[in-house]
This record gives sequence, C-alpha cells and structure tokens, in this order.
Amino acid sequence: MIPVLSAISAIWFLAHLSPGPDFLVTVRVAMTQTRAAALRTVLGITVGTVIWCVAGFFGIHALFASTPWLYVALKYAGGAYLAYLGLRMVIAGLRPPAADAAPEAMSAQSAFRLGLLTNLANPKAALFTASVFAATLPPDPSAALGLAATAVMTLISVAFYGLLAMVLTTPAASSAYARAQRWIDLVAGAAFIYFAVDFALR
Repeated sequence: MIPVLSAISAIWFLAHLSPGPDFLVTVRVAMTQTRAAALRTVLGITVGTVIWCVAGFFGIHALFASTPWLYVALKYAGGAYLAYLGLRMVIAGLRPPAADAAPEAMSAQSAFRLGLLTNLANPKAALFTASVFAATLPPDPSAALGLAATAVMTLISVAFYGLLAMVLTTPAASSAYARAQRWIDLVAGAAFIYFAVDFALR
C-alpha cells in the first residue's frame, strides 16, 4: 500500500503547483475576505475533492465513456459557472475604486459554496482523479486502499490550500492586495474566463 500511496501523493502534490480554479478562488477570497471565510472556501474545495476522489475510485471515467452526454453536460455547466465568476471579477476590476470602500463580507455558507462549486465545476478534476487512480492502483484495488488514497489526496489539498489561505490573510498580503486590487481582479477574472472557454472547446 505504501508505494501506491507515495506515488499518488507525489502526483497529487505536483498537480497543486499548477494554478487552476481552486488556487485562484482561494487566493482571491483570502485577499478580500477574512481568514475564516478563506478557510471555509478551502473546506468547500476539500469536500469537492472528496467527491471527485470517490467518483474516480468507482470509475467515473468509464461512466463518462459510456455516457458521453453526461460529461458534455458537466463540461458546459462547469464552464458557464466559471465564466460567470470570471465576468464578475473583470467587472469589479473595471470599476473605478471608491474611497474607503470595503469588499462585501461573505457569509459562511457563501464562502463554503463558492469553494465547493468551483471545485465541482471543473470536469478535468474528475478525469484527472480517475487517471491518477488508473495509473497507480492495482487492477483490483481493495476498498481500504481506495479510502486511504482518498484520505491522502484530501489531506494534501487541505494542507496546500489551507496554508495558502493562512499566508494570504496576513496584514502584509492584505496591504499588497489593496495596492493591486484592480489588476488582481482583472487577471483572475480573465483566467477564469480562459478556463471556461478551454473546458467548452475540449
């Protein structure tokens, strides 16, 4: 079990180093909201990760292959949601800054929902998770191995995004964001729109 879990851990950790929707939404919430809101967003991402891990272990790749319309529906629905988030960020970045204006505080439910839906809106996460399992698990893996793999992948996601949220909610990070708020919103919004278009065209 240890060699398999080690391989999964290495692949999963390296995947986190490539910025995607989860990374960007964690950064933006951390730099515009409270630490509690950022950590609730991370919790939402984590729940989404668990869902994709369980789905990947039970063969969601085979399900998509046998039911192509299901993948297409998920792809377009996810792309539409990410495009919506991106457009909101771009619009916020284009607005002239108002004096002494503070971002509207997110509720606990909103922060959690944002993290969860951002994660679930990425159909590539489902296929990537399934591919990781296909490449590393033995032909007939036990349920215990599947649960252990899910636990390891979840812990990596919690540690990575949780640390990111903690670092970016420091006073220094908040001050840096205040100076570059419009540009960060524009770049993050453009990135979300790019992800949405990429999902739709592939």
